[in-house]
Amino acid sequence: MRITRQTIIFLAGAAVFFGAVKFLQFNGILNPYWQLVLDQALITVIAALGLSIIYGFTGQFSLGHAAFYGLGAYIAGALDKTYGNGNMLFFLLSLLAGAALAGLVALLIGLPILRLRSDYLGIATLGFGIIVKVAMENSNKLFPVLGGATGMSGTPQLAKFNLIFLFALLVILLVRNFISSTYGRACTSIREDEIAADVMGIDTTRYKVMAFVMGCTLAGLAGGIYAHRYPFLHPASFDFLKSFDFLLIVVLGGLGSMTGTIVTAVGWVFLLEGLRIILGQAFIDWRGVIYALILIVAIIVRPQGIFSGKELSLLFPRPVKTVTGKEQAHAGSGN
Repeated sequence: MRITRQTIIFLAGAAVFFGAVKFLQFNGILNPYWQLVLDQALITVIAALGLSIIYGFTGQFSLGHAAFYGLGAYIAGALDKTYGNGNMLFFLLSLLAGAALAGLVALLIGLPILRLRSDYLGIATLGFGIIVKVAMENSNKLFPVLGGATGMSGTPQLAKFNLIFLFALLVILLVRNFISSTYGRACTSIREDEIAADVMGIDTTRYKVMAFVMGCTLAGLAGGIYAHRYPFLHPASFDFLKSFDFLLIVVLGGLGSMTGTIVTAVGWVFLLEGLRIILGQAFIDWRGVIYALILIVAIIVRPQGIFSGKELSLLFPRPVKTVTGKEQAHAGSGN
């Protein structure tokens, strides 16, 4: 009953947020430009939660998250552009196809590389990200619809706030339930001490692959939604810096904190957009330096992250305190 009540409270909070956004839209306070930024923030939440499963909760350092984000975007966008013709059902199927392909590719590369640890895994995923970006730039030779280095346009823009919000809400609930399950606790034990988890009988490779596939599938889903919200896709949008975006969000929010990832993802998108407006072209030219400075300052000020592995009670119920036999006997004696 406690979990059900907590879920109802969370859904009520989400309904209040949704109602507030619709109120701002109706009264013209939230203009189309900032609505687009908000939509991008929700899309980023979905993708960042995927990396949070991989790195924040399972401890697998990945630098190729943007590659799966891009795979989902290109596959979903190309399918809907070629066959969808604005059909809402086909749009949803294209999203599933993009997410499924990202998950399948994650499974194929995850089986060999997830036997690596620490920096080696990061280097391997970084190499995969570079491969995907180069493949996107030369994709028009085999698949002209993808546009190659010139980018792809013409994807039906069917992803609006209502649908994006619904997907973000479902993904948050999915990730929350996964983390709270025995599978999620096994992943967390791997993050804390993989050798000890292995000794305790946990199939570490299996759970690492499971977390990697699930996280990359969410990245592919976010990419598919992105392709249907922004009319132009380009390989440069899915390069190393985009992977660094997601990594910064997970680290700044606090490893092992869903709340931190969600709050930081929204704040990060609005922060970058604000900096772009203030600095103009200088932000584009110095983006890498700005990212590094933000990370350095954040690590110095709060090295454990904003939420430091903690969760808001609105999202996660407080754990039920267990009563030991001695405590029961003590309570029964009236002392």
